[in-house]
Amino acid sequence: MKLERIRIEFDAEQDRLLMRILIDGGAEVLLWLTRRCVQRLSMALLRMAERKPEIQLQPSAEARTAILQFEHERALQQVKFARAGDEPPTAAPREQPLGGAPLLVTRIQARRMPDGRSQVGLLPSEGDGAHLTLTDNLLHGLMRLVHSAVEKADWNLNLELPTVAPAPPEETERTLN
Repeated sequence: MKLERIRIEFDAEQDRLLMRILIDGGAEVLLWLTRRCVQRLSMALLRMAERKPEIQLQPSAEARTAILQFEHERALQQVKFARAGDEPPTAAPREQPLGGAPLLVTRIQARRMPDGRSQVGLLPSEGDGAHLTLTDNLLHGLMRLVHSAVEKADWNLNLELPTVAPAPPEETERTLN
């Protein structure tokens, strides 16, 4: 099945994020993400992004972070983000293979596949969940969606990508008179 679109919205009444995964062919999966789950998901997505060989082979943490930031920005330029109101009208209700009610995600499985893509499993405590296979662009796009939804939820989570700290100024000798 091919991924068509992912939407993440904050539901204030539930104090959860609702992830809506639309699958090409007319299927839809609904998932609840709690604050704790989002923290774990964000860390897992970041770890998968950092596991690329081009990043791992860098000799310093600053170089790895700089390349990660560069790749993140480049990927986001290639992902198509829809704005509010850009949703196409739905003619028919979508099939919901995991049921009509959103599943509460309690477990996250994340791994890098041998072909370079990432796979994320969003699973309830029992039964089937959703397994997303993501290219690097989609991985970074999902990171952005999660971060944007968390900002709207006002959960005070720091889910930003690591930043490169500026190098400390070199110490120069001073002469005191």
